[in-house]
Amino acid sequence: MRRVKAEHGIVCRKEGMFGYFSWPSVTRTDDGKLLVIASGHRIAHLCPFGKSMLLMSHDEGKTWSEPIIVGDTLIDDRDSGIVNLGGSKLLATWFSYDERISEKSYIQTMNAEEHAVATGYCASLSDEDYDNYLGSYVRRSLDGGLTWTPRDRVPVTAPHGPIKLRNGKLLYLGKEYRGRHHNLDGNVMSYTSSDEGATWVFTGVVPLPDGANPACFNEPHVVELPSGRLLGMVRYQHMEPYTNESLSFFSTCSDDAGKTWSTAVPTGVEGTPPHLIRHSSGALICVYGRRIYPFGEMVMISYDDGETWETDIVIRDDGSDWDLGYPCSTELPDGSIFTVYYQKLANEKKCSILWSRWLLPDCL
Repeated sequence: MRRVKAEHGIVCRKEGMFGYFSWPSVTRTDDGKLLVIASGHRIAHLCPFGKSMLLMSHDEGKTWSEPIIVGDTLIDDRDSGIVNLGGSKLLATWFSYDERISEKSYIQTMNAEEHAVATGYCASLSDEDYDNYLGSYVRRSLDGGLTWTPRDRVPVTAPHGPIKLRNGKLLYLGKEYRGRHHNLDGNVMSYTSSDEGATWVFTGVVPLPDGANPACFNEPHVVELPSGRLLGMVRYQHMEPYTNESLSFFSTCSDDAGKTWSTAVPTGVEGTPPHLIRHSSGALICVYGRRIYPFGEMVMISYDDGETWETDIVIRDDGSDWDLGYPCSTELPDGSIFTVYYQKLANEKKCSILWSRWLLPDCL
């Protein structure tokens, strides 16, 4: 496999029972700060204690602040996203999950003490508590992340949230999620906002191949091309008739601002979920995690706006197991790409938030 030239570092690493951090997103503010948001203070991949937490860097990622809480309901808060709205305005996103659905998995990932703490806490919550908090959320900051508005529900979720279009609107390509009665088994659909995320208007649904199970498609992301086309990628897992691709992603596009989308088609790439940006050079960059050996963080690159791709380029492949990924990128002023993701450091049991700064292959 081809490799990019990269250096690596740590955004956030914590010791102790609640030292598990995962599912990060990154953005760069107008005044040059890097902001990373992630689900943190967790016991494990599945637990009821996740919080959306924000970290800041004033030196292009060399050093980072301590995490501050942005989203914290009574239940598990996961898949945090961050969007630069311009000036000192930010939008944070996440969704809250009923981890009791996967309670049997606690035994596999926790020691006896951790399992007792997690199950004991879940037992203290009622079904009404879960009904009150299950859903997808946004919060806005007007002062660069120091303070935040009350959380608002939104009808879809995606690991990295919406994108800001050139016309100033937000476009959210996400998985329908309105709480318990949807349970992430609905459609992948798009919404737009003209008021920086305060309200959302439905635009369209991504059609799936005949016979496809909508529950197997989730965690999408999208990028706007110079032509105005929206190019989306959608995680897919365990779907007939594509059983040879156990974890991959499909592509879709829209040429009418998200009103209609092309039928999702498989990329054949082994890895997920995708995150897309368009580099100042014109290159399309799609990063994704690889959860089969060799475990790590990968990128595929297109120089023709997604018509063709060079896939499976290695950012790093030193992961200790499958529990990693969800990379997200932003371009730095010198043209390098700053990608954050979660992964275990060598010989550690808890996942940390890590970064890689790398160059496009043509720049090597």
